[in-house]
Amino acid sequence: MATLAAFLRGINVSGRNKIPMPRLRELVTGLGYGSVRTHLQTGNVVFDAGRTSPADAERAIEECLLKELDLDVPVLARTPEELAAIAAADPFGERANDPARYVVNFLSAAPDLELLGQLDPARFAPDEFAPGVREIYVWCPNGIGRTKLLHSLWEKRLGVTATARNWNTLTAMLDLTAE
Repeated sequence: MATLAAFLRGINVSGRNKIPMPRLRELVTGLGYGSVRTHLQTGNVVFDAGRTSPADAERAIEECLLKELDLDVPVLARTPEELAAIAAADPFGERANDPARYVVNFLSAAPDLELLGQLDPARFAPDEFAPGVREIYVWCPNGIGRTKLLHSLWEKRLGVTATARNWNTLTAMLDLTAE
């Protein structure tokens, strides 16, 4: 069985798109996926997907949430191998010394490096960003509450769907995929 990690954008944030995690697990299980488990209350789900591709699982969960809860919520899925590669590629290393201030923005497609190059990094200082394969790493030394490097920036500038998780959540989800 193939394990997948799915990240739902904008779940249980600021009182919007409320989904209790037991209900989310029930819905994902109802799609035929096994060993469904969640992390925190923000739409992080790990499950056994059988032979389902990440893209097909994304679509199935999105359609289910729309049909069952009337919520139009983007879903981005990654394999355990992809999560491990994201963690291993850590572009900031020891400089990003607080995992709560270090964010991975998962993207629906590879970032367009030409478009990224049009952004002036000095405009966002002291925050920094670096592209990955289908993600953008963001180090926010003063905290993520003040950064302008939000998922909405990447969606607007790069024309992709994005959802962000801090480094603690990334590593917890990686651990969950190994269970």
